[in-house]
Amino acid sequence: MPAAPTPDTLAAFEAAKGFMPAHEGLALYAAAVEAGGLGLPLLEVGTYCGRSTVLLADAARRAGVTALTVDHHRGSEEQQPGWEYHDPDTVDPELDVMDTLPTFRRTLNRAGLEEHVVALVGRSPQVAAVWNGPLGLVFVDGGHTDEHANADYEGWAPHVADGGLLVIHDVFPDPADEFTGQAPYRVYLRALASGAFTEVSVTDSLRVLRRTGAGI
Repeated sequence: MPAAPTPDTLAAFEAAKGFMPAHEGLALYAAAVEAGGLGLPLLEVGTYCGRSTVLLADAARRAGVTALTVDHHRGSEEQQPGWEYHDPDTVDPELDVMDTLPTFRRTLNRAGLEEHVVALVGRSPQVAAVWNGPLGLVFVDGGHTDEHANADYEGWAPHVADGGLLVIHDVFPDPADEFTGQAPYRVYLRALASGAFTEVSVTDSLRVLRRTGAGI
């Protein structure tokens, strides 16, 4: 059977702000535990308030590695005021801009997982440009425009170690989902077409790919 989080970790995941459903979270957790066996860090692009980070952190604790999470914490396009996924509780009252970092830190603290996570606060391409090490897992769940999704792939996919996993969230093949999932879908197709990755599993909008080749 796939690895599963403890009841406390699952409860912390379900209590956290975020959009990932539990069954996709369980698939992410199982992938993270497997990838942790490589002894390399597990990295997430797109932190928001830490819902999926809880699962990666618990998998990292289990494997004796570190979870890394990359986000500028100002919210992606669909989370800005006036959009469907905007949460006014994540707005800094002094600056009047989104700031999900305090909520993220509370999420990790309540889950008891702070010591297993390194938060990289900045824009994904800038952080990727100064990152040099191999990664056991890269979980792409950042901005959903082609510009941002492709930048996340180009910046981080080359760092996935041989046998490591590339996980892509919000992959929706239906053109009706252009705003929410077509950019991740196109990145998913790009990864498969590169010859560097082979599909491992599909759980609704979550795709798990293994690094099996050299090209990106």
